[in-house]
Amino acid sequence: MDYSTFLKMIHNEIEHTSRPAGRHQIIRFMKPHQYWDCLDQLRKMKSSLSKLQYIRASHLIKALIVPLPSSARLIHSHNEVIIEQDTKIKVHSASARIPKPESSLGVPWGVKQIRAPKAWSTSTGHKIKIAVIDTGADYQHPDLRHSLARGINLLNRNMLPLDDNGHGTHIAGTIAAANSMEGIIGVAPRSVIYPVKAFDNQGSAYVSDIILGIDWCVRNRVDIINMSFGMRTKSKALLDVVNRATKQGIVIVASSGNDGKRRSIDYPARYAQTISVGASDENRQIADFSNRGPHVDIYAPGKNINSCWVQGRYHEMSGTSMATSHVSGAIALLMAEKPGLSPDEIKNLIRKTATPLRSRKATRGAEQGGELHALRLLREGMKL
Repeated sequence: MDYSTFLKMIHNEIEHTSRPAGRHQIIRFMKPHQYWDCLDQLRKMKSSLSKLQYIRASHLIKALIVPLPSSARLIHSHNEVIIEQDTKIKVHSASARIPKPESSLGVPWGVKQIRAPKAWSTSTGHKIKIAVIDTGADYQHPDLRHSLARGINLLNRNMLPLDDNGHGTHIAGTIAAANSMEGIIGVAPRSVIYPVKAFDNQGSAYVSDIILGIDWCVRNRVDIINMSFGMRTKSKALLDVVNRATKQGIVIVASSGNDGKRRSIDYPARYAQTISVGASDENRQIADFSNRGPHVDIYAPGKNINSCWVQGRYHEMSGTSMATSHVSGAIALLMAEKPGLSPDEIKNLIRKTATPLRSRKATRGAEQGGELHALRLLREGMKL
């Protein structure tokens, strides 16, 4: 393949095409050497063809992320490349509200319900690196001040991954808030959050952003990736990057979605490589909005969850997003005391140590799985 001609074609398409902001084509190469040869040529040509600077690369899946809409015509039929069109993806939150002042502080009910406080005498998740691919985080929040690493802003690489939505800060708070005197406590208060800002202020991103985010996570050797978002369509590129990250030993926790479906969940939670999470309520029943069924590995508190919010505030939110953050925190408690467990071993332990759910009469027999039990997870894991 003549990579020089191929890259010139891409440059011309970028130059002459008006595109929706954020949308890309994902160009994957059939063989690794083809990717590296094209990347080498790209480096040589960037200085003379200015639009090539907008191309991003994922070494993990040997792909170029090119800012072009689906209408742009590249070499779709060429046997050296596979071109996948970008897909929009949304965070999984169902609702948000400001909590009553008296309920804003202390240990949130969900953290108590999974028995995390009883585990803190053994583990607080010390130094476990958790990437939260989301809307960013509030670096000034008093409960998160000592819990946040620099991370990355994929929407503007020159800026910190500051949260302009609130969702990412909420997730970070449930995992690792650490302000016992005046604020709230998360599941793993000594773990370290690496915010990966892939989502805009509306809670929207593209699959290409998630691919680049996971690629960054692997390069920076995080232990856990929290993915509180989803979509209904498959993506081969996203599956590939999830698979490769898992093979590197990274545990990926993903939310099942908020459509109340009985037998189906969103991607990427539906991929077997992830730990898929549904939401439960204070009665240990599946929350009415949560997707459920055989594809869900574990349920965790996800209804009326109080956590951190932007501008140093607190919000209650509901959604499978909130459930997922409880699971990521519980895994951090385990990994801090038992490093070296594989993602499959951790998934099996989570399922094995779950608390049985309480079924509603109308749905008895149709729902499977149990609710997360952080203390039992830690104890059983330490026996291995």
